[in-house]
Amino acid sequence: MTALDPRRAALVLVDLMERIVALPLAPRAGSDVVTAATRLADTFRAAGAPVVHIRVERPHVDTQPPGSELVPSLVHEGDHVVVKRTIGGFQGTGLHELLAERSVSTVVFGGIATNLGVESTARAAADLGYDLVFAEDAMAALTADEHHASVTLDFPRLGTVAESAAITLDGKPE
Repeated sequence: MTALDPRRAALVLVDLMERIVALPLAPRAGSDVVTAATRLADTFRAAGAPVVHIRVERPHVDTQPPGSELVPSLVHEGDHVVVKRTIGGFQGTGLHELLAERSVSTVVFGGIATNLGVESTARAAADLGYDLVFAEDAMAALTADEHHASVTLDFPRLGTVAESAAITLDGKPE
């Protein structure tokens, strides 16, 4: 069980956009990722901890491709939405400032693709000194091998890998 202080933790969900969730993914379908991410987001909201959604926009185009909005059921009033234009979610987005303003020291990650947007954002978060937790079942990639490499080789070097059901917010003082 990974118990976190809700006053210091935030959930960051990367690229859970309609067109990305609809891709053929592995080791689980995008709909399964959304289900796990929704449960996590509900847990964070109930504990008063921030939920941040990151979505990508293609630079230098007038209109984004169809399906570029976040999955509507995921975003609730009070959540934060960050728009990125690179693979990772920190570069030029204000994400670090948003987390710092809320005294966040631990970031829990979910999203698609495990080895691209999630991993790039997580590496920047590690460089900035955040403690990291990866909700393995709230992620997927284009192939099972890509997902597996991130969650078994890279993420354990950056933080803790856990199933979303094992991530709790306990509210106890530090």
